[in-house]
Amino acid sequence: MKAGVRALGIAESYRGDHDRTRSTLAGAVVRADRVCDGLAYGTCRVGGTDGTDAVIDLVADLDRPDVRYVLLGAIAPAWYNVLSLSRIREAVDRPVIAVTFEASDGLEAGLRDAFSGPELEDRLRTYRALPERRELSVDGETVYVRHVGLEPAEADDVVRAFTPEGGRPEPLRIARLAARAADSYVRTVE
Repeated sequence: MKAGVRALGIAESYRGDHDRTRSTLAGAVVRADRVCDGLAYGTCRVGGTDGTDAVIDLVADLDRPDVRYVLLGAIAPAWYNVLSLSRIREAVDRPVIAVTFEASDGLEAGLRDAFSGPELEDRLRTYRALPERRELSVDGETVYVRHVGLEPAEADDVVRAFTPEGGRPEPLRIARLAARAADSYVRTVE
């Protein structure tokens, strides 16, 4: 992959020690040669259903047509605020790749424990519409990938190209650091 190809990594940070109702999202634009050349921030409701719109808004606010891929560090940030990868893909007109880092039996049991009625059904509908999760080995680490707008081999190439070491793609690593720093700052001024 050429050094100047850019991906936007979006990660979340929430520390529930202040009864906050919003979670911090950070977006980091990172080139394949590991240069970060843009940051953006947003929020979504903890336990809400606005995560997809928050991601779309963050990409729009960033206004970076040079970003070729959107990488997400979660599919259900902010306590089951389940993201629709297909809606994000349609809105931002770029391939979307969700990369997660832990083995899981899925979210259905957790969703059923946390919600009922229409709140549960809405989340289950969004969750079940997600593409299948696949294991991918990157630098000796296992990550789990879902994607829309790319063939599996292409998605794997993107994840590997943006992962210089370890198993976390650089756009997501930087976005996670930025989200944590912003979240820490917000906690100090609240």
